[in-house]
Amino acid sequence: MSNEVTPPPVPAFAPFPPPQPPKKIHTAVIACSAAVVAAILASAITMGVTGKSEAKPAPTVTVTEAASSGNDTEDAAADPTDEETSSDSYSLNDTVSYENDVEVSLSGFGRGTSSDYAEPENTPYAKFTIKISNNSGGKIDASQMSVNCAYGDEGKEGEAIYDDDFGGLPDTRILAGRSLSVPWACELPKNEKFLQVEVSPDYDSEAAIFTGTVK
Repeated sequence: MSNEVTPPPVPAFAPFPPPQPPKKIHTAVIACSAAVVAAILASAITMGVTGKSEAKPAPTVTVTEAASSGNDTEDAAADPTDEETSSDSYSLNDTVSYENDVEVSLSGFGRGTSSDYAEPENTPYAKFTIKISNNSGGKIDASQMSVNCAYGDEGKEGEAIYDDDFGGLPDTRILAGRSLSVPWACELPKNEKFLQVEVSPDYDSEAAIFTGTVK
C-alpha cells in the first residue's frame, strides 16, 4: 500500500470582477448652465452701461392740422373739389402741419410732356412744387422724403418723371427754421384729371395725402 495522499482538488473561484468605470459627468448640462450664467452676466453689464433694458422705437409723427395755402393765382391749374377729398386726405392747395411743427404743401400745378431723354420718355405729366418747412428745432434729411402719385378713378400709379427740370429727391438737409422747395412731376395722362399725391417728410412721418383735379 502506498503512503502518498493525494491532496484534494483546489476549488474553482470566479475571477474578480473588473473595476467599475468612473461615472461620466454630464458636460452638456454644465455647458448649458454656464451659457445661461454668462448671458445673465452680459445682460447685467449691458444694463449697467446703457441704463436701458431695450431700445425704444422712434415716435411716429402724425398729421394734426391742415390750413389753406391761399395760393389761388399760383395754383390756377389745380381745381380741388369737396367731392374728391375725404376725412383722411387734403386738398391739393392745403398746407399740412405735423405735431413736430414740420409743414408740407404743394403748389404751382401744371401739365407737360417729358422729353425724348427723360425717364419715362414722351410721357404726359402733372408738375408741381413740394415745399417742406422745418420748424421742429432739428434737422430734416430731405433724401428721406418719399413721394407717391396715383391718378384716375381706379387709382393707377403715376410714375415719377426724371427730366431736365425734375431730378428727384435732393441730397441735402433742411436746417431748423428753414424750408426747401423741390420741383416734382408724375405721370398724368391727358384724358385724366384726378390726382393723388402722398408725401412723407422723412422715414418716421405719416404720409400726408393730397387729392384734387388738375386742369
